[in-house]
Amino acid sequence: MRLVAAITPHGFGHAAQAMAVLRALVKRRPGTELHIATRVPRDWLAARLDVPFHYHPHATDFGLVMHSPVQIDHDLSASGYASLYRDRYRLLEEETEWLAGLTPDLVLADAPWLPLAAARRLGIPAAGLCSLNWAGIYRHFYASGADGMAVFEWLRESYNQADCFLRPAPAMPMPELENVRDIGPIAMQVPGRREALVERFGLPGDARLVLVALGGVGGRLPMEHWPRQPKVFYLVEAAWQVAREDAIAIQDTGLAFLDLLASADLVLGKCGYGTVAECAVNATPLLAIRREDGWP
Repeated sequence: MRLVAAITPHGFGHAAQAMAVLRALVKRRPGTELHIATRVPRDWLAARLDVPFHYHPHATDFGLVMHSPVQIDHDLSASGYASLYRDRYRLLEEETEWLAGLTPDLVLADAPWLPLAAARRLGIPAAGLCSLNWAGIYRHFYASGADGMAVFEWLRESYNQADCFLRPAPAMPMPELENVRDIGPIAMQVPGRREALVERFGLPGDARLVLVALGGVGGRLPMEHWPRQPKVFYLVEAAWQVAREDAIAIQDTGLAFLDLLASADLVLGKCGYGTVAECAVNATPLLAIRREDGWP
C-alpha cells in the first residue's frame, strides 16, 4: 500500500499526532510505502518515525499565522485564507495533479483540506485526522468578515469530501463536518531516560528537570528574567541561546523530544493537543501558558 500523509505545518502538534498513527499503521501493515507531504522539517519527522519514508516539502495550508506561540496574527491569518479562497480552483487543480503523480492507495490529512478534495476527484480513499479542523477554526475567528461565510463553506465542503474524519479525544466540536468518526486519544508512550540525563550533565540525583516546549511555533520565553531555584534545571531549545547555568540545550542531550518529556518532572508549554496528550500518557505534569488569542 502506498500512503500519502499530508500534514499542516502549524507548529509540530499535527505532525506529532500523525507520526503516532503512522508508526502504529506500519507495524500492522509492514511494507507500507509512506509519503509525507509537509513543511515540518524532515529530521523532526525522522526522530518520531522509525521506518523509512519519502519526504515531500509540500504544503497546501498554513493553519494560522502567529505573532508568538500563544498569540495569533489575525490580520495576516484572515488575509491568508482570503488569498487561498481566491485561488481555490487553481490550487485544487495543482494539488490534484501533484497527488495523481504519486498514485497513492490512501490519503491521510492532518488536517489540510485540499488533499481530501483532490483525492475525491481522483477516486482515492481519503481520511482526515485531527482534534480540530480549519473550517471550524476559521468560522470561530473570521466568518463574520467580508466573504467569511463563503470561505467557511469552501473549507467545510472540502473536508466533507473525505470518506471519514477521525476525531481523537479530546477534540473540538465539529458540527460543520458530516463524516466525523470519534476515536481515542493519540500519543506515544516511552520509558524516559532520566538517569542518562543526570549522568551526562553531572546533575544532582534529586534534580528537578523542566522541559520548556512551545510546540514548534516561533518565539521564545524571557528566561533571563526568571529566578534561579535550587536543583531546578531547564531543558530549552539551543536556538534560544539562553545564557544560564541552569539551562541545558535540548539538542545537546542527544535524546529525542519524547524521551525528554518522559524524563522531565514538569513540562512548561502551551495547551496544544500533542503536548497535552503526550504528557498525559507519560504521566508528566504540564504547566500551561495562558493563551492570548481567544482560541476556541
